[in-house]
Amino acid sequence: MEPTRLFDLLSRYSSSDIKPDMFVAKINGKWTPFSSEQVQETANLLSFGLFQMGLQKGDKISIISNNRPEWIMTNMGLLQAGGINVPIYPTTNNAELEYILNHAMVKYIFVSDALLFKSLSKLKSKLPALIEIYTFDKVDGAKHWSEITESGERALNNNLLEETKQSIKGEDLATIIYTSGTTANPKGVMLSHRNILSNALSISLLFDLNASHRILSFLPLNHIFETTLTVFYIYSGVSIYFAENLEKIGDNIREVKPHYFTTVPRLLEKIYDKIVAGGGELKGIKRMLFFWALNLGLRYELDGKNGWWYELQLKIANKIIFNKWRKALGGNVISIISGGAALQPRLAKVFRSAGIPVMEGYGLTETSPVVSVNNSFPNSICFGTVGPVIKDVEVKIASDGEILVKGPNIMLGYYKDPEATAEAIKDEWFYTGDIGEFVENKFLKITGRKKEIFKTSGGKFISPQIIENALKESRFIDQVMVVGEFQKFPAALIVPDYVYLKEWCRRKEIDFTTNQEMSKHERVIARIAKEVEKVNKKQSHYEMIKKFELLSIPWTIEAGELTPKQNIKRTVVMQKHKALIEKIYS
Repeated sequence: MEPTRLFDLLSRYSSSDIKPDMFVAKINGKWTPFSSEQVQETANLLSFGLFQMGLQKGDKISIISNNRPEWIMTNMGLLQAGGINVPIYPTTNNAELEYILNHAMVKYIFVSDALLFKSLSKLKSKLPALIEIYTFDKVDGAKHWSEITESGERALNNNLLEETKQSIKGEDLATIIYTSGTTANPKGVMLSHRNILSNALSISLLFDLNASHRILSFLPLNHIFETTLTVFYIYSGVSIYFAENLEKIGDNIREVKPHYFTTVPRLLEKIYDKIVAGGGELKGIKRMLFFWALNLGLRYELDGKNGWWYELQLKIANKIIFNKWRKALGGNVISIISGGAALQPRLAKVFRSAGIPVMEGYGLTETSPVVSVNNSFPNSICFGTVGPVIKDVEVKIASDGEILVKGPNIMLGYYKDPEATAEAIKDEWFYTGDIGEFVENKFLKITGRKKEIFKTSGGKFISPQIIENALKESRFIDQVMVVGEFQKFPAALIVPDYVYLKEWCRRKEIDFTTNQEMSKHERVIARIAKEVEKVNKKQSHYEMIKKFELLSIPWTIEAGELTPKQNIKRTVVMQKHKALIEKIYS
């Protein structure tokens, strides 16, 4: 039978068919497996322990941790005990933490390490609903999560567990995920077991995963993208390896040799930049061949549209250059699944030309999340789009261009916010706030964000995201934000790709010691102006970037300029660079 609740996934692994490496984590420098039997037993013991602690159906529990087996085992244990998971990014600032934990009235928190325990302990006096904090690592002065499972072992109550599980329906609330809004307080998106499972099962029809495959998990599990993909992975029976941290992803990929992994475009851009920087260090014929292959890959088109001569050259490039790229990613990658933001078509092209298909998709927390995805079926990929709409999900484009979505994946609503829910869901259609269109009546293309569209003083509407994505196609540009509301013309704040720019400056014999020096150099400004002009030639006159300023410091999550999904917090960036924007329009 197909699962109807998230914890039903565990019963797919029977006692006669134990998977020895359901989860694998690096412990004390060694990759250590967790069997399906061990995972199920731990989840059950945690449920028993939570019953002993007095957990009532509907109580909220928060997991604030890096990706690890304990995260999923805790999630399964609390869900089948009737709890509701309120997962939170480990990097969330204290103000947002306090708001979310109080808004959801969280009773118990599970954190990964001493740093998070110390941070949460300081907030405890401001969290009246909070009873206790537990840690996954052994931390002095903290209660370890094993205390709960040990308590559960002393008080096994299979009848209560089965009774509780039977009382939970697929339509019941499973998790509240707070969106990292760019303005105001985050909203709590309520997702049911059915929401997430329906989405995972629809995705499972598009990718050929089996028990022999390995997955590397590193995108935060508290984000719905990695959560739903993990449900898909467990359903497919693959082995899930958990990366140590973001800094060690490269090492972990080479060690694990995964067949699939999920990522966001920003990380792919960093991988690409590192590859290009490595090519820039080569000398002579090796360097020439590297950039010949790279430029070949950037021209890649599907279905041999570039002709036989191009395809012949590509075969050669794959043998002498791109095979090293695949080796750097472990040598087994069948596909990379990308979401969370727009993927630059040049990256999709160059990676696919190198035999590393990147499947870009689209979705929101409110849609559990996948709405559409480029996939492995014939004629199911189109560069520059987010692919065909998945099974059981409907999409229509409103008269103003807004993307509307309907299906079993649509959230139950926003927690404690009926007004916002009523505004977002009308006649069963979820209003995404994104602007889009269909290409070839099949492939969904995102062209902008409704709230980000602004009007110039001349009355012309500008969709900044379209221009920004076009500018980021350049190797010279890392981050960009288009401004110009109520001004005569649009302008741009640009963060150059300093990894590539440094290599370019060395080749052009341009002296520099800092990013700031580079960003002020007239030859650098002139070179980036050429990139801006390339984009301008493809825009309507009123959309052309008339002026731009280069910034020496990239925008980051830590500085509050980006959301955890790497989306720009426009109001924050505009406020920080208010003087620079005023200079542009003075």
